[in-house]
Amino acid sequence: MNTVTPEVMPDARQLPSIKASRIAGLALFGVLGCAAVIGPDLVGHDPATQSLLDARQGPSAEHLLGTDHLGRDMAARLLSGARLSMGLALLSILSAGVPGALLGVLAARSGGWTDRLLTAFADAVLALPGLLLVLMLAAISPGSWWALYVGISLTLWVEYFRYTRQRARVVFAAPQVEASRMLGLGPWLILRRHLIPEIGPGLLTIAAFGAATAVTAVAALGFVSVGIRPPQAEWGVMMTELLPY
Repeated sequence: MNTVTPEVMPDARQLPSIKASRIAGLALFGVLGCAAVIGPDLVGHDPATQSLLDARQGPSAEHLLGTDHLGRDMAARLLSGARLSMGLALLSILSAGVPGALLGVLAARSGGWTDRLLTAFADAVLALPGLLLVLMLAAISPGSWWALYVGISLTLWVEYFRYTRQRARVVFAAPQVEASRMLGLGPWLILRRHLIPEIGPGLLTIAAFGAATAVTAVAALGFVSVGIRPPQAEWGVMMTELLPY
């Protein structure tokens, strides 16, 4: 006999702290997003403008975070790097999440050879280290952001596919879905009323981790001089340039 493990519900006393942590996380993300979008324009300095006479200055009213070894404004470069990294991360998770989730639903709904072929392709991509795939594409077009974008997207879509396929198979076999089909409800209505509420929170969690992975990957590749190249303001490039100081 199959046993069903009940879901572990949070204690009522823990709910206020959980809500507070979520609000704090959303607020922090909002601040970072606003800083990345409008911050470089508010600073008033070009992140690429050099002034050797102002090199390595401390924080001041003109330069909020000081200047680097070439006299470039550190606040402008930090915020420009945030815009690049977060924009690339958002673009990567969207282009990986949408096709990954759709292919997962297709595999779960179709079954048969469609499911086997898509699963085999996902396993083949998963067997290849993600960083190696990004490095291969970056070697084709050194210093190009699109190579990083394509490599990160090809690495991230597998997680969306595997999660969506697993959850969608359970949802499609559920009694309420069978009842909806007997009542004549169309596939789009079934997806909207049954599948999306089931897989939505999990996909958002995967997207959050995927965005962090993308930002870290871009910075790591820039640090080893494989990703974005100078004079582009990028966090990994900035660490490499300022390492001697």
